[in-house]
Amino acid sequence: MDSLVIAGREFRSRLIVGTGKYKSFQETARALEASGADMVTVAVRRVNLDRSKESLLDYIDPKKYFLLPNTAGCYTADEAVRAARLGREVGISDWVKLEVIGDLATLYPDVQATLEATRILVKEGFTVLPYTSDDVVFAKRLVDAGAAAVMPLGAPIGSGLGIQNAANIKILREVITGVPLIVDAGVGTASDAAIAMELGADAVLMNTGIANAQDPVLMAEAMRHAVLGGRQAYLAGRMQKKLYATASSPVEGVVR
Repeated sequence: MDSLVIAGREFRSRLIVGTGKYKSFQETARALEASGADMVTVAVRRVNLDRSKESLLDYIDPKKYFLLPNTAGCYTADEAVRAARLGREVGISDWVKLEVIGDLATLYPDVQATLEATRILVKEGFTVLPYTSDDVVFAKRLVDAGAAAVMPLGAPIGSGLGIQNAANIKILREVITGVPLIVDAGVGTASDAAIAMELGADAVLMNTGIANAQDPVLMAEAMRHAVLGGRQAYLAGRMQKKLYATASSPVEGVVR
């Protein structure tokens, strides 16, 4: 079985999905089911942790899904570290999708603050999956700091632009070893997810591409197939591109 393994934990699906921006908690639950994902992210600062009231967590079965708290909305290393600690203290998980935003307009990560927070949280026993730029140097530094995965953006968060720098994703695939490479942010439709996987990503994390689709549940199913198809294509190895045509039925050896 071609499983995704992060920090020694095995996941059946290579699609990781977020839980924000849906029209209702019920729609969220239906989309999660259709996606086939077994890891889902929840924003610690946006989820209602008061279980006496209706909460997103009421619609996510922890026996079926692995909950990955994220530090969305944090703009400093200190804020992100506090959010991660809160996620652990309320019993969600000691894993964290680490986000430290550096620019409000583009939502690009503050890579230096992300590196700082990664070092702190790893020392505290967290399994850290940091959202970062496609900068190869910082990706290596995150791995050296103990990150359990490297999660470069494909395009700005929520943009739906797809993979904008395929060359850097390819380079990251070559230089990042020992931990998974997960494309995070920018996926807008199924073909974007397939391209990310064909470039060698171990997994794809997305939210807006599903939640903001006209039919989120159907798009979730499409993303499920796209990630699987892209992974299989990467493993199969694509044919070499050529400038000129090559006949599907060669004429060599044909009696005239």
